[in-house]
Amino acid sequence: MRGMFKNALKVCVLAGALLPCWGAGEEVKTLPAPVMTGGMPLMEAIAQRHSARDYDTTRAIDDQTLADILWVAWGMNPQGKRTIPTSRNLQNMQLFVLTPTGTWEYDGPGHRLVKVNEKNLIPLCERQDFVKNAPLHLLYTIKNDRGGENHVGSAYQNVYLYCTSRGLSTVIRAMIDKEGLKREMSLPENHSVIVHQCIGWPAK
Repeated sequence: MRGMFKNALKVCVLAGALLPCWGAGEEVKTLPAPVMTGGMPLMEAIAQRHSARDYDTTRAIDDQTLADILWVAWGMNPQGKRTIPTSRNLQNMQLFVLTPTGTWEYDGPGHRLVKVNEKNLIPLCERQDFVKNAPLHLLYTIKNDRGGENHVGSAYQNVYLYCTSRGLSTVIRAMIDKEGLKREMSLPENHSVIVHQCIGWPAK
């Protein structure tokens, strides 16, 4: 493994699950350029899309796969547009990556991760046992309620289709401590936590 994930196998085992890890003290992480070609035909991905809750606890998400996941959810396409539509072009969604060593926000225009805090907020999403086994945790939030939940739905559907194409398992979840997450992330009053998405390679 390379880049931000090269030491994940050594240092990021939490509750038996292999989780993504980034070094403390580095506030910005540049991601590999997304791969915008290839993959499963769209109609096949739609036909095969499903939720899955069993993850391989010995296999991490490499940095290229992470970059692709974040890009399909909330990145910028070659035309300078978001990879998902937002009503009235509000773009009032935020996408975060939760790790044991901190919370990172995805900056779509810069295609990079910006560190928000050094807190492990994953336990606030663990109201179901299988969550502990997922190596990647995404959190979707919105600013005000003007269509934001619809935008989140577009984003996590893109992630579902990408995961189907790549052979990854994923599930979207609302059984999380939304108020606790909002408080620990110091989100403004007009921001809301919407859903959490687990991603990982299928259990063997």
